[in-house]
Amino acid sequence: MSHRSGQEDPERYLFVDRAVVYNPATQADWTAKKLVWVPSERHGFEAAGIREERGEEVLVELAENGKKVVINKDDIQKMNPPKFSKVEDMAELTCLNEASVLHNLKDRYYSGLIYTYSGLFCVVINPYKNLPIYSENIIEMYRGKKRHEMPPHIYAISESAYRCMLQDREDQSILCTGESGAGKTENTKKVIQYLAHVASSHKGRKDHNIPPDSPKAFKLQGELERQLLQANPILESFGNAKTVKNDNSSRFGKFIRINFDVTGYIVGANIETYLLEKSRAIRQAKEERTFHIFYRLLAGAGEHLRTDLLLEGFNSYRFLSNGNIPIPGQQDKDNFQETLDAMHIMGFSHDEIVCMLKVVSAVLQFGNVVFKKERNTDQASMPENTAAQKLCHLLGMNVMEFTRAILTPRIKVGRDYVQKAQTKEQADFAVEALAKATYERLFRWLVHRINKALDRTKRQGASFIGILDIAGFEIFELNSFEQLCINYTNEKLQQLFNHTMFILEQEEYQREGIEWSFIDFGLDLQPCIDLIERPNNPPGILALLDEECWFPKATDKTFVDKVLQELGTHSKFQKPRQLKDKADFCIIHYAGRVDYKADEWLMKNMDPLNDNVATLLHQSTDKFVAELWKDDIQTFQRASFYDNVSGLHEAPGEFDRIVGLDQVAGMNETAFGASYKTKKGMFRTVGQLYKEQLSKLMATLRNTNPNFVRCIIPNHEKRAGKLDPHLVLDQLRCNGVLEGIRICRQGFPNRIVFQEFRQRYEILTPNAIPKGFMDGKQACERMIQALELDGNLFRIGQSKIFFRAGVLAHLEEERDLKITDIIIYFQAVCRGYLARKAFAKKQQQLSALKVLQRNCAAYLKLRHWQWWRLFTKVKPLLQVTRQEEEMQAKDEELVKVKEKQMKVEGELVEMERKHQQLLEEKNILAEQLQAETELFAEAEEMRARLASKKQELEEILHDLESRLEEEEERGQGLQNEKKKMQSHIQDLEEQLDEEEAARQKLQLEKVTAEAKMKKYEEDILLLEDQNSKFLKEKKLLEDRINEMTSMLAEEEEKAKNLGKMRNKQEMMMVDLEERLKKEEKTRQELEKAKRKLDGETSDFQDQIGELQSQIEELKVQLSKKEEEQQMMQTRGEEEINQKNNALKQIRELQAQLSELQEDLESEKQARNKAEKLKRDLSEELEALKTELEDTLDTTAAQQELRTKREQEVAELKKAIEEETKNHEAQIQEMRQRHATILEDLSEQLEQAKRFKANLEKTKQSQESANKELTNEVKTLQQAKTESEHKRKKLEGQLQEVMARVTEGERTKGELAERTHRLQTELDNVSALLEDAERKGIKMAKDVAGLESQLQDTQELLQEETRQKLNLSGRVRQLEEEKAALQEQQEEDEEARKNLEKQLLTVQAQLSESKKKLEDDVGTIESLEEAKKKLQKDLELSNQRLEEKTIAFEKMEKTKTRLQQELDDITVDLDHQRQIVSNLEKKQKKFDQMLAEEKSISARYAEERDRAEAEAREKDTKALSMTRALDEALEAKEELERVNKQLRAEMEDLMSSKDDVGKNVHELEKSKRTLEQQVEEMKTQLEELEDELQATEDAKLRLEVNMQAMKAQYERDLQGRDDQNDEKKRALVKQVREMEAELEDERKQRALAVAAKKKLELDLKDIEGHIEGANKARDEAIKQLRKIQAQMKDYQRELEDTRASRDDIFALSKETEKKLKSLEAEIVQLHEDLAASERGRRHAEQERDELQDEISNSTSGKAALMDEKRRLEARIAQLEEELEEEQGNMELLNDRFRKTNMQVDTLTTELSVERSAAQKSENARQQLERQNKDLRAKLSELEGSVKSRFKAFITALEAKIAQLEEQLEQEARERAAANKIVRRTEKKLKEVCMQVEDERRHGDQFKEQLEKANSRMKQLKRQLEEAEEEATRANASRRKLQRELDDATEASEGLSREVHTLKNRLRRGGPITFSTSRSGRRALQVEGTSLDLLSDDELENKITDNNANETPAPPQE
Repeated sequence: MSHRSGQEDPERYLFVDRAVVYNPATQADWTAKKLVWVPSERHGFEAAGIREERGEEVLVELAENGKKVVINKDDIQKMNPPKFSKVEDMAELTCLNEASVLHNLKDRYYSGLIYTYSGLFCVVINPYKNLPIYSENIIEMYRGKKRHEMPPHIYAISESAYRCMLQDREDQSILCTGESGAGKTENTKKVIQYLAHVASSHKGRKDHNIPPDSPKAFKLQGELERQLLQANPILESFGNAKTVKNDNSSRFGKFIRINFDVTGYIVGANIETYLLEKSRAIRQAKEERTFHIFYRLLAGAGEHLRTDLLLEGFNSYRFLSNGNIPIPGQQDKDNFQETLDAMHIMGFSHDEIVCMLKVVSAVLQFGNVVFKKERNTDQASMPENTAAQKLCHLLGMNVMEFTRAILTPRIKVGRDYVQKAQTKEQADFAVEALAKATYERLFRWLVHRINKALDRTKRQGASFIGILDIAGFEIFELNSFEQLCINYTNEKLQQLFNHTMFILEQEEYQREGIEWSFIDFGLDLQPCIDLIERPNNPPGILALLDEECWFPKATDKTFVDKVLQELGTHSKFQKPRQLKDKADFCIIHYAGRVDYKADEWLMKNMDPLNDNVATLLHQSTDKFVAELWKDDIQTFQRASFYDNVSGLHEAPGEFDRIVGLDQVAGMNETAFGASYKTKKGMFRTVGQLYKEQLSKLMATLRNTNPNFVRCIIPNHEKRAGKLDPHLVLDQLRCNGVLEGIRICRQGFPNRIVFQEFRQRYEILTPNAIPKGFMDGKQACERMIQALELDGNLFRIGQSKIFFRAGVLAHLEEERDLKITDIIIYFQAVCRGYLARKAFAKKQQQLSALKVLQRNCAAYLKLRHWQWWRLFTKVKPLLQVTRQEEEMQAKDEELVKVKEKQMKVEGELVEMERKHQQLLEEKNILAEQLQAETELFAEAEEMRARLASKKQELEEILHDLESRLEEEEERGQGLQNEKKKMQSHIQDLEEQLDEEEAARQKLQLEKVTAEAKMKKYEEDILLLEDQNSKFLKEKKLLEDRINEMTSMLAEEEEKAKNLGKMRNKQEMMMVDLEERLKKEEKTRQELEKAKRKLDGETSDFQDQIGELQSQIEELKVQLSKKEEEQQMMQTRGEEEINQKNNALKQIRELQAQLSELQEDLESEKQARNKAEKLKRDLSEELEALKTELEDTLDTTAAQQELRTKREQEVAELKKAIEEETKNHEAQIQEMRQRHATILEDLSEQLEQAKRFKANLEKTKQSQESANKELTNEVKTLQQAKTESEHKRKKLEGQLQEVMARVTEGERTKGELAERTHRLQTELDNVSALLEDAERKGIKMAKDVAGLESQLQDTQELLQEETRQKLNLSGRVRQLEEEKAALQEQQEEDEEARKNLEKQLLTVQAQLSESKKKLEDDVGTIESLEEAKKKLQKDLELSNQRLEEKTIAFEKMEKTKTRLQQELDDITVDLDHQRQIVSNLEKKQKKFDQMLAEEKSISARYAEERDRAEAEAREKDTKALSMTRALDEALEAKEELERVNKQLRAEMEDLMSSKDDVGKNVHELEKSKRTLEQQVEEMKTQLEELEDELQATEDAKLRLEVNMQAMKAQYERDLQGRDDQNDEKKRALVKQVREMEAELEDERKQRALAVAAKKKLELDLKDIEGHIEGANKARDEAIKQLRKIQAQMKDYQRELEDTRASRDDIFALSKETEKKLKSLEAEIVQLHEDLAASERGRRHAEQERDELQDEISNSTSGKAALMDEKRRLEARIAQLEEELEEEQGNMELLNDRFRKTNMQVDTLTTELSVERSAAQKSENARQQLERQNKDLRAKLSELEGSVKSRFKAFITALEAKIAQLEEQLEQEARERAAANKIVRRTEKKLKEVCMQVEDERRHGDQFKEQLEKANSRMKQLKRQLEEAEEEATRANASRRKLQRELDDATEASEGLSREVHTLKNRLRRGGPITFSTSRSGRRALQVEGTSLDLLSDDELENKITDNNANETPAPPQE
C-alpha cells in the first residue's frame, strides 16, 4: 500500500466532493420529475419518474432509457433528495428503504469510498484492490478525533472504541462479521495495526515523555506489539485456506482480547477461537485447498527437514484431494519462511516448531493408511503398513499396538472388555476422526502457546478491547450442522445489536424528554433463539440433538422425526413443503427462511473417537504428542466411534462410557444454570460445548460497549469496481443492516437542530414567527403549527426536533416548490421594472424628437428673413456688458465643480478599496459563518441540554448536596472494593477452573475407588466364607489330631522302615523323572519338526500350483500379444486408409462450402432486392395513405377502391415478410450447416491424428512386451533345468535314506531292551501316524482343489483373451459402422440434392397446374403439405445424421479410453511377472516328483474339462433343438387348430343355401387374409424360434460359466479388487457409457431408418427408381433391427445378472466379463443370423417355385387331388424322418451321458489312487523320521535299561516283528499302488483315445447336427408350405365337394346355370348372379373366362368391378 500512497491522493478515497452533491440542477430535476425507485432485475432498483397514477398501478418513465412501464404502487420506493446523495451515515436518510440504502452504498463504492455508517454499523465493501488509506499518516489523521469529525473508516471505529475505553473506563468490543471473502480478517488486522500504533508503550514514552523508571515503561521496547502483529500470520497459516470465494479464507472464528493499563498502553493479549473447520484437513471441495500450512511445509521444507518429517510429494497424500493448487500472487515457499520467522518472534523454540511440523506431517500420513476388506468376512485388514510405520514413527507409537487398536479395539460391555473386529468403513472413519482430532488439538495448543507468549498482564490490565472476527449469516440451498451453529451465533449477535440500539434510542429520547412507547427490539429474535437453544418445555433443536445422541439406535431420520413432532407448531419453525424437498426442516431467522438438511448431525454432534488409539497417543514416547492428548484420557469419559458406527446396539445401561467430545480449554462450566448442567458421567457434545462457549462470549460482549462492522462482498468474480446489487442486498439482510433500518423506521430516525430547521424551512411559514427575538423551540413549535403536520409524524425535544421517516423529504419538496415560486415572482418583478424603464426612455426620446423637428422647421422658415438675421447679429451684442460678471461667476462655479469632482474621485477610490475589503471580509465571514453555524448548532444543543439539566439539577441540588459527601466516600470505598473484588473474582475463576479439573479427576478416582471397593467387598465376603469353612475344618482336624496321636507311635515305627524304602524309591524316581523329561523334550522337538514339514509341504504345493498356472498364463499371454500385434498392424493400415478417405471428404466438403458461400451471396443479393422492394412498397403505401386521407369525404366508390388498395398493400406486406423470413431462415440454415461441417471436419482430423499416435504407442509397447515375454520364457526354461537337477539330487538322497532303513533293520535285535513306557509312547506315535495319515488325505484333497483352481484360472485367462479379441472385433465393427454411416450420410446428401431438384420441378408443375386446373385445388394443397412434410423429414434426417456423427465421436473417445486401459493392463502384467519371478525362486527348493504328477493330472483334468465343456455345449444345443422342435410342433398344432376352425367356418358357409355368388368373392378374400396371416405367423415363428434359441443358448452358457467361475472369483476377487478398484470403476463407467452411447446410436439409427422409410414411401409417386435402389438397404435395416432387438434383450439380461450378482462380486469385474462374453455371443449370433438369412432366401425361392407350381396346378381338379395325395405322403415321410432324427438325438444324448459317466469314474479312481499314493509316501517318510528319532533315544537308554527290563524284550520283539510286517505291507501296498498307477495311466491313455474318438464323433455329430438343423429348417419350411398347400387343397376340395353336393341337390338347374355362365364367359359377355335367390350383390366380370383366369387376375377383375359398383347390404 505504500507505493500506492505515493502515487494517489488518499483523501479521494475518504472525502465526498460536496460541490457535486449540492448541485441545484439535480435538485430541480428531482422535484420536476417526481423521481422514485422501481424494482429492476439487472440493477436491483432503477430510477424512474411518475407520469400517471391509475388506481393501484402507476405509469412510470425509466430515467435511463425513457421506457414507460406500469408498476404496482406497493413496489415503488421513495427517492431521497439529492442533498442526501453519498451521505456518510445512512441513518440520516429521510427515505429509509432498501433502494436508497443500496443506491447510497453503490454511489460511494463507485467513487472509491468503501466505508459507510448505518447508525451503529460501519458497512465495509471489499474493494478488491489496495487503497492508500491505511498508512501511518492516515492513522495520525484519525488519532484523537471524534467519529463525526472524520469520514467513515475502520480507524474511526477503533479510535472511538479506544477513547471510550479510556474516558468511560468501560470495556469495548468490535464485532466484524460477513461472508467469506468480504474482508473480515483484513479489517481485524487493520484494527490491531491501529491499536498497536496508537497504544504502543515505546511510542508513548517518546511522545508523552513517560519517565523510564515508571511502571508502564516496558523492558521489551515494543516487543509485545510486534508479537501481537505477528500472531496473525501464524494463525492464518494453520487456520486459513483457499476457497472458491476467497484465497485466504479464515476457517475458524476468533475473539482477540487486547488488554490495556490505566494509561492506555497495551499490556497483553489473549485469543479465543470458535468452530475450526477441521473436516477440511481430510477432504476438500473441487478447486479448494486444505489449510495453508500443509502446502507451505511441503513446498518450503529443506532436505534435512523433509527426511526428518518423512515428507513426500503433493500427489502422494490422499488428504490433499486436489493436489497442489497454487494461489495467484503468492509463493508457499516464501510464506513458509515468513511463518517460521513469526514463530521465532513469538518465542517458539526450535524443538516446539519441529514437533508441530511432525504432527502436521502425521496428519497427512493418516490419509495414506489403507485398509482392505477380507475375503470371506467384513473384517478390515491392513495389507501394507508402510504408512502406518511412518505415522507411528512421527507420533511415537508402537506399530503393532496401533494396528491392533484400529482393527480390533477393546470395548467395554458391562464390566468386561471385549475385542471387536472392525469393518473397512469403521477403520477408515476411525483414521479420519483421529486425523481431525489431532489437527484440532494442535491448533488449540498453538492458540494456547500464542496466548502464553502474549499474556503479560499478571492482572495489571485495567480494561480491554475485544475484536470478534466470525463468519456472518449465510443462506445456502441446503445448510448443515455447522451452518446452524454460525446462524445461531449471528442470531445472538443481532439480538445484542438490537438491544444496544434500543438502549441508545431510549437514552436519546429520555434526554430529549420525548414521550414514546419503548419497544425492546432484542425480544423480536428471542423465539428463534429459544427454538435453537431452549433446554426444555419444549426442548430446542440442540437439546433434542443431544437427547438423540444418548440412544444407540438413533439415526438422523429419528432426530428429524422428533424435531418435527416436538417443534412442528413453533412460529419460527416450518416443515418441508413437499415430500420431494431435499430439506428436512426450515427455521425462520431474522434474515429469512433457511432450509436445513440433517445428514450426519448425530455423528458431527458426538464427534466420536477411538479410545484405544487415544490412550496410545497419550502414552506416546514423544512428549509433545502426549501433551496434546493428555486431557482426553484424564478428564473425560469417551466412547469410541464403534459404539455408534459399528452397530453395537446394546441397551444404554450395558455400557458405562458414552460418547464425549474434546474438552475445550476453560469450557468446564455451563451458563444455563442447574437445569442444564451435565450429569455425572455424561458426555459433552459439540452443541453443548459450543453453546457454553457462545454464552461466555455473549456474556463478555454484554459487559462491553459493542461497535459493529459489517463486511460485504461486492461480487463473486473478485473484480474491483463491480457491484452486484442482488448479492449486496442479500448480505445487507443477513448482516442485519436492513434490520437496523427497520428499527429506525419504528421510531423517529430524522433529527434536526432547532436553528437549522428554522433557517431551512422558515420560508414555508413566512408569517408564523413574529419579528424580534424568539426561542428556537417556540419558533419551531409555531412553524409546525403553521405547517399543520400530523402529531404522530414529529416530536419536539429539548434541542432537536424529531421526524418520522419520509417527513423531511416531503418538507424538502415543499421548500423547493416555494423557492421556485418566489424566484419566478422575483424574475417577473425584475422584468416588469426593466420594461417600464425602457418604455419611459422611449417616451422621452419621442418628445425630444418632436421638439427638434419643430425647431428645425422654424429655422428653415426664418433663415432667409432679414429681420431674423439682424436679430441673430444684435442679440449677442446685448450681453457684452454682463460678460465679465458672467465669466467670474462661471469661474467660481468651475472652481467649486472642480473641488466637488476631486472630492467625489477621492471618495470613489476609497469606496472601491472598501468594497474590495468588504468582499474579502464577506468571503472570510461566509467561511467563518459555516463553521460558526456548525459550532453554534453544537453549542445550541449543548446549551439546550445544559438548560434542561440546569433546571433538573437546581431541583435536585439541595437534596444531593447533603448526600454528596457520604456518597463520594461510599463510592470511593466501593471502587476500591470493586477492584479488590475483580481481582478476587479472577483468582476465584482460576481456582474454580483448577477445582473443576480436580473435581473431575476426583470423580474419576471416586468411580475407580468405588469399583475397587466393590471388588474388595466381594473379596471380603469370599474370605469370610472361606474363613468359616476353615474354622469347621479346624475343628475336624483337632479331633483327628487326637486320634492320630495315638496312631502316631505305631506309625513312627512303620515310618522308619518305610523311610528306608522311600529313600530307595526316591532314587529310582529321580532317575525315572530325568529320563521322562528327556523323552518329553525329544517328543516336543519331533512334533515341532513335523509341523514345520507339514507347513512347508503345503506351501510348496501351493507355490507349484501357482507357478504352473502362471507359466500357462504367460504362454497364453505370449500368443495373445502376438495376435494383438498383428491386429494393431492391420488396424494401422485401416487407419491410414481412413485418413485418406477423411482427406477426400475434406476436399469434397470444401467444394461444398464454396458452393454454399456462393448460395449465401446470391441469397444476400435476393434479400437486398427484397428490402428495396419493401422500401418502395412502404413509400407507395404512405403515398396511398395520404391520398386516401385527402379523399376521405369522396364517394363510396373511392372508399371501395381504398379498401381494395389497403388489402393489396396488406397482402404485399405479408408476402414481403414471408419472403424475408424465408430468406433469413435459409441463410441461418446455410450458416449452421457451414459451421457444423467445418467442426465435423476439424474433429475428424484431430481424432485421426490422435488415433495414429495411440496406435504407434501401442505398437511400441507391444514390441517391448514381446521381448520381455521371450526373456521370461528363457528364464523359466533355465529354472526348469535347475529344478530337474534338484530332483536328481533328491532321488540320490532317497536312496541314501533307503540304505539307512536297511541298516535300521539290521540293528533290529538291539531293540529288545526297551521299557514299558516306550510302548505307551509307541501307542502315541501310532496315534500321531493316524493323524498324519488324515492330514495327508487332507493335503491330497487340497492338492486336488488347487488343481481345480488352476484349471479355473486357465479357463478364466482363455475367456479374457477371447473377450479382448471380441473387443477388438467390436472396435472393428464400430469402425465399419462408422464408414457405413458416412456412406449413408453421403447418400442422404445426394438424395437431398435430388429431392431439392425434384421439389423445384414439382413447384414448377404446381404453378402450371394452378393456372391450368382450378378444380384440382385440393390435390395441389395435399401435394404442398407433402412437400412441407418432406422438407421437415429432410431436416430431421440431417439433424439425426449430425447426432450420429456426435455419437460416433463419443465412440472414438471411448475407444481411446479402452486403449489406455489396455496399457494399464500391461502394467499389471509386469507386476504379475515380478510375482512369477519371486515364486520361481521358491520353486527351486521343492520336489520335482510332485510337479510331474500334478502336470500329468492337470493334463488329464484339462482333457476331462474340455470333454465336459463339449458335452455341455452339445447338451445345450440338443436341449435348444428339442425345445425348438417342441415349439414348432406346438405352433403346428395351433395352426392346425386354426385351420380346422377355418374349415368349419368354410363348411358352414358352403352349407348355406344361397351362396353361389357369395363364395367367389368372399372365399377369395378369406383366402387372402388367411395367407397373409399364415405368412405373418411364419415370420413371427421364425423370429421367435431364432430369438428363443439364441437366448436359451446364451442363458445355458451363462449358467455353466457362472458355476465354473464361482469358486475362482471368490478366491481371487478380494486380492485383486483392492489393487484394481479404481481401474475397474473407470472401466465400468466407460463400458456403461459405451452401452448408453450404443443404445443412443441404435435409437438414432432406428429413427433415421424410419425417417428414411417414410421418405422413400412418400417419394415412390415422384420417382420409382429410388425404391428399387433402396430394397437392399431395407433388408439390411431389418437385419439391424433384429440385431438391435436381440442386443436389447441381452442388455436386459445383463442388467438382471448384474443386479443379482451385486452383493457377491462387487459388480465391476463381473459385468465386464459378462459384457465381453455377450459380445462374443452376439458375434456368433451374427454368423447364425447370416446363415439363417441364407436359408430363408433359399426357402423363399422354394416357396416361390411352389407357389408357381400351385398356381399352375389350379387349372385342373384331378391335378389338385394328385398333388394333395403327394403332399400327404410327403408329410408322412417328413414326420417319419423327424422321428428318426429324434431317435438319433436321444441315442447321441445317451452316448454322451455314458462317456461323461466313464470320465467321472476314471477321474474319481485317479484321485483315489493319487491320495493313496500320497498317504503311503507320507507314512513312509514319517516312519523313517520316527526310526531315526527312536534310534537316537535307544542309544541313550541302552546302558540304563538293559539290566532292569529283560522281561519286556520278548514283547518288544513281537512288536518289532509286527512293525516289520507293517513295513513290508506298506512296501507291498506301495508296489501295488505303483502298479495301479501304471494301470490307471494305461486306462487314461485308453480314455484319451476314447475321448479323441468321441471328439471325432462329436465333430461328426456337430456336422450331422448342423445338417439336421438345416434340414429341420427346410422341413419346417416344407411343412409350412405343405400346410399352406394342404389348406388350399382342402379349400379346393371343399369347393368341389360343395359343388358336387349342390349338383346332387339342385341337379339339372344348377348345371344349366354353370353351362350358361361358361358359355357367356367364353363369348365375353357379362356374368350375372340372380339376387333373388342369393340375396347378394351381382358380380360382373366382362371379357374373361372363369376357366382361363388365374387367381390374381380374377382378384383384380373383382376388385375393379367392386370399385365401380356400390355395395348392397347382405340380407339375413
